[in-house]
Amino acid sequence: MSLMETIKSKAKANKRHILLPEGTEERTVQAAVRIAAESVADVSLLGDAEKIRSVADKFCLSLDGVGIVDQLADPAMPRYARMYYEMRKDKGLSETAAATTMKNPLFFACMMIRENRADGMVAGALSTTGETLRPGLQIIRMADGISVVSSCFVMEIPNKAYGDNGVMIFADCAVNPVLTAEQLAECAYCSALTAKEIAGIAEPKVAMLSFSTKGSASHETVDKVIEATNIARERYPELLIDGELQMDAATVESVGQSKSPGSKVAGRANVFIFPSLDAGNIAYKAVQRFAGAEAIGPILQGIAKPVNDLSRGCSIEDIVNTAAVVCCQQ
Repeated sequence: MSLMETIKSKAKANKRHILLPEGTEERTVQAAVRIAAESVADVSLLGDAEKIRSVADKFCLSLDGVGIVDQLADPAMPRYARMYYEMRKDKGLSETAAATTMKNPLFFACMMIRENRADGMVAGALSTTGETLRPGLQIIRMADGISVVSSCFVMEIPNKAYGDNGVMIFADCAVNPVLTAEQLAECAYCSALTAKEIAGIAEPKVAMLSFSTKGSASHETVDKVIEATNIARERYPELLIDGELQMDAATVESVGQSKSPGSKVAGRANVFIFPSLDAGNIAYKAVQRFAGAEAIGPILQGIAKPVNDLSRGCSIEDIVNTAAVVCCQQ
């Protein structure tokens, strides 16, 4: 069974209500029908019911088992608009602007999640990452003790010699060009949680990556990784973490134990925190192409309840798989 099949099985056993706010988009409607048919999640599309049904009819699809929420006609709309105004009035938002914003299905979906009418959302087939993240940050907000949204990919490589039987986490690969030392520490913690929740890695071992191992080189970027490692150790004492480590010291046991003797992580890492988006993005794409790895993600981390982003070039399968991932996030 592939990792994605395992994630879907976990999602089915942990049935969540997932919102697809881009409800009239053709791939999204087709994905919703598959999600319902495969019992991956309870799923609802947001948007004009007539337009949603028209899309389903175009593809000869039944919407049995798929919920439809027309946010413009929803009885909660006035209350949500007022709540949003109260959240944002100190930022200069007017009541009229709040009411207009709440008509946006992404904002309405996040309010539904905040009010426990749903457990998470998947968007991005029509929206940019910023447009998907903004309502989540403003309405759902960050998890306790976390100040930044980060992202990761779950990598599954055919050569199972590395990571956790070939499964590993790469972060941050999609959101933040540069993170502070404190934010890198938070990213490490969130990525370890993702390793457990999504990838089924029972014991995350986190490597804080650099072009230096234990002082082999001196540079301000190395200093930041060292500081991030120290912050993570102090803030998350239960976390198995080591740094700074080069990639070979993190993955090859003989190299790791030579350069960081006695480390529980060096040479055995399964969660890899890259020092910049440049490094993370290049690395995941290189492993994906050169090693034939499956890359599941990007998975957004740090928001109090799951909000996940899609590429605008996503496939129906991508939407279904991302919904399954959201069902596994706490």
